[in-house]
Amino acid sequence: MRRILFAFVTVFCLANLSVAQSHTSTSEGDQLLAEYFRGETKKLTDRSLDGVKTLDDWTRQKPELRRQMLEMLGLDPMPEKTPLHPTITGTLEESGVTVERLHFQSMPGLYVTANLYRPSKQSAPLPAILYVCGHGGEKHDGKSIGNKTHYQHHGAWFARNGYVCLTIDTVQLGEIPGIHHGTYREKMWWWNNRGYSSAGVEAYNCIRSLDYLQSRDEVDGQRIGVTGRSGGGAYSWWIAAIDERISVAVPVAGITSLKNHVVDGCVEGHCDCMYMVNTYRWDFPMVAALVAPRPLLISNSDKDRIFPLDGVVDVYTKVRKIYSLYDAEENLGLQITEGPHKDTQELRIAAFRWMNRFLRNDTELIEMAAKPLFEKHELKVFDEIPEDERVTTIQETFVPTVQAGDLDVDSTGQVDALKENLASKVFRGWPAEAEPLDVKDVTGSPAKGSGRVIEFTSQSPFRLKAFVFQKGSDDDANSPLTITVLDHAGWDAIAPGLAVLFPTHVTGVQPNVELARELEQRAGEGTIAFIVPRGVGPTKWSDDERTQTHIRRRFMLLGQTLAGMQIYDVKRAIEALQQTPGLKIRSLTLTGDGEAAFWAAYASLFSDGIDATPLTNLPKDNRHAPDLLNVSRFVELADIKRLVEAANRNESSEK
Repeated sequence: MRRILFAFVTVFCLANLSVAQSHTSTSEGDQLLAEYFRGETKKLTDRSLDGVKTLDDWTRQKPELRRQMLEMLGLDPMPEKTPLHPTITGTLEESGVTVERLHFQSMPGLYVTANLYRPSKQSAPLPAILYVCGHGGEKHDGKSIGNKTHYQHHGAWFARNGYVCLTIDTVQLGEIPGIHHGTYREKMWWWNNRGYSSAGVEAYNCIRSLDYLQSRDEVDGQRIGVTGRSGGGAYSWWIAAIDERISVAVPVAGITSLKNHVVDGCVEGHCDCMYMVNTYRWDFPMVAALVAPRPLLISNSDKDRIFPLDGVVDVYTKVRKIYSLYDAEENLGLQITEGPHKDTQELRIAAFRWMNRFLRNDTELIEMAAKPLFEKHELKVFDEIPEDERVTTIQETFVPTVQAGDLDVDSTGQVDALKENLASKVFRGWPAEAEPLDVKDVTGSPAKGSGRVIEFTSQSPFRLKAFVFQKGSDDDANSPLTITVLDHAGWDAIAPGLAVLFPTHVTGVQPNVELARELEQRAGEGTIAFIVPRGVGPTKWSDDERTQTHIRRRFMLLGQTLAGMQIYDVKRAIEALQQTPGLKIRSLTLTGDGEAAFWAAYASLFSDGIDATPLTNLPKDNRHAPDLLNVSRFVELADIKRLVEAANRNESSEK
């Protein structure tokens, strides 16, 4: 038997370690990045629910917050609810429990395999439980039989104690195995571009599961609870937050603070299904607060390395304030047991008692243990996988996107609307108020030739450098300026020359005298400048592949992407050079190659005074470009290129 994610999280999550400490390198770039993540995380944590002082404050914000939550799950607009086509493929009976093997389609071809547990004898509609499974993969004869079989003891207990329980498979570990690990393992960074997370599919499957439960005569549709652990704990949060049909919720080991994920490193132990695309820059108490004032038990163990105790308590403490506004503190509970990240009996009993208390008005002691009743392979739903299944490819269509050519670059209205969407949905993680640039000439001595080094603050703690070459004196400096944006390849190509001219600023590189001469000669009759955003050149951090993956995932959790913040750095570098004493710019050309061309293209849309933007080797489309949150919802890269060209034409004609 394989426990797919459990193995990952046990090995990879090193709770309470800083980003810099978890890297193999401790360069200046690593230290700056760790400081940055700490600072940005603190900003989001400090403002989480901070503006809520009264119940009116909360109830006024709550509808929009729920809409934002749906958007970050890829569910705004909500997909059309199509027929479920429920199909029962067989039944089993044991110890007074009947279990149905069934499937339904939450969307056409998006099959959800499930087991429905109910008492064999029933005289009236019963309260129901949606049980969502964690990462407990099971196989039989080499084929997945679904994680519903791993967690069958929960459904059996509920049925033996007067409930109907629907236990659903997840996408990653169901009978039709899909993908949860798009950014974690598969390098599908275009998921961020689409605004897609596997969390959204799991949330939608939960919504449709409630539809199915309410269609059953055996179910009292006004009394539905949800619970699950680990991944299932996260999905319990999603559905409880977005769907009021959930009356009672017990998420087990499914939530902790943003600090735990970003600063302490727990992101490294979680796949994509654990996270919404954090466009609106939330800390996780915001999710939990949307459940209020409905009964909610936050349940965890004290030695859980991927949901650490301090973060769980922090979430509870902040959410308690919202429950107190409703005068409903009795509806909120925090249960901490001793143990690791594991499905323990202590955790189960607390969940059972909470459901009994709020769904059945029953506070009696739990006397029955939760035990499996069936052989796992007996619970399998499909003999053959349907040919029309879309589970394995749902990431390609779940979130609608625009197409190349949809943007009319000559329409002021469309262009303005696009820039507004880019600012509010793609680059929302840019600072709301820019820090002072604090531009300084830091060339120092020994400086050789006509070059100088300009330093400026892009975003604390990153002070970045521009390397400038100009001919003549400051009085003759009214000349064309060409700014070249450097990515890693560009930096590696010119750094040996810069190391000759600026030995105190460019270190660790073998100097190349001939290249240094060539750089000075390039200035010609104009001025040239090389700019390097964060993570490149002087501020480069660890290039270990796995470390790079989780750095990029941390940015997403902060409502940013690395590329998005590098674009901001380019924008700020342009502003810094425009303010640099001695640079009287007659015209400005911004250029880049490859990834640097991508940064330059977007930066030019948010920068003034650019006359030309020649770009080479621009990625062919969003899917193959660096990731920007949600960008494919609004524009394709080909249209950005056309828009930049149109802007250059307009700038030139005005001059």
